[in-house]
Amino acid sequence: MNFTLIFIVLLTLQSITTYSLPFVVFYGISDSCSNGAITHFTELLSNWSGSSGHCIEIGNGAWDSWFMPFSKQIDFACEKLKKMSELREGYNIIGLSQGNMVGRGVIEFCDGGPPVRNLISLAGPHAGIASVPFCGSGILCSLADCLLKLAIYSNFIQDHLAPAGYIKIPTDIADYRKGCKFLPVLNNEVHRNCTLKKRFASLENLVLILFERDEILVPKQTSWFGSYPDGSFSTVLPAQKTKLYTEDWIGLKMLDEAGKVKFLNVSGSHLEISTSEMKKNILPYLVDNVSTTVTATSTSSDLLWPLSVRDFDQESNGVVEEILQLHTHAEKASLRLWKF
Repeated sequence: MNFTLIFIVLLTLQSITTYSLPFVVFYGISDSCSNGAITHFTELLSNWSGSSGHCIEIGNGAWDSWFMPFSKQIDFACEKLKKMSELREGYNIIGLSQGNMVGRGVIEFCDGGPPVRNLISLAGPHAGIASVPFCGSGILCSLADCLLKLAIYSNFIQDHLAPAGYIKIPTDIADYRKGCKFLPVLNNEVHRNCTLKKRFASLENLVLILFERDEILVPKQTSWFGSYPDGSFSTVLPAQKTKLYTEDWIGLKMLDEAGKVKFLNVSGSHLEISTSEMKKNILPYLVDNVSTTVTATSTSSDLLWPLSVRDFDQESNGVVEEILQLHTHAEKASLRLWKF
C-alpha cells in the first residue's frame, strides 16, 4: 500500500512542469557586470528562481555607460541578445536605474530580437529626470562635469553624454523636445510610432519599483512614470495624470487597465534593496511560469512543490537579511539641479 502511494506520488511529480524563463540584467550608470554587487544580485535571483540569469555588458562598461549614446548602446545589446540561443523562446529583463533605458530600448527598437515577457524596473528614469547625475572625482566625473557645463540639449552633448538623453528640464520643454535625442523617441512624445507602442504594450508584466529614499532620481516618482508638469518644479504628477498616460503614447494605460502594471516601492535609497524585498517584489515575476497541477495535503505539500519554489518559501521565512547596494562603489553619485 505504501509502495503504491509512493509510486503514484513519483509518477505525479513527473507531470509537474517547472520552467522559468531566463533573465538578463542591465546595470546602471558608472557600473559594469564586474561589479560584485551586480554579480551577487544576478546569482541570488538565478538560484532562487531556478532560471538562467545573465548580466549584459555594454561596450566598456562604466566608461560607455556615460559616453556611448543610447542608440549605440541599444544596438550593442540587441545584437548580443539575438545571439543568445537560450533566449529564443522569450526572456525577462531586469533594469537597474539607467539600465532601464537600455532595456526599454531593446523592447521597442530591437528588430528581430527574442520576445521580452516581463520588464522588472528598479529605479528607472522612465519619465526623465530634472537633474544631472554626476560624480565628484575621477576621470569619468571630470569629463562628464566638463561636458555638462555646455548646453545639455546641444547636438554635441546629446551625441557624447548618455544621461543627457533622458534629462527633461520642465522649465525648458521646448528645447527638450527639439534637442533631446532619446527620451522623446522612447516615450513616443513627438512623432507617434504605433510599432513602438505595440511592442511595449506586449509585455506580460511591467514591474515598476520605486525607492522611497531615492535622491539620485529627481523626481523619484519617475520610477513610476511620474513627472513634473511642463513649466514647473512645484509638484509631481502621478503617471495617471500625465499626457503620456492619458493619451497612451506607449501603451502604459493599456497595460495598466489590463492589470499588468505593478507599482511597487521599497524602503531604501537609490538601488538599495534587501534580500527579502527582492524575494517579494522581483522573484515572483521570474518564476511565474512554474506550473503545479497537484493538490496536496499539508503533510505532503513539501514533496509536491518544485524544488526552487519550495526553497524560496523556506528562505523567505528565515532570519538572514542582506542589504544589496546595486550601484557602483567606485563612484559616489550626487545631484545638481539644473534650471534654465
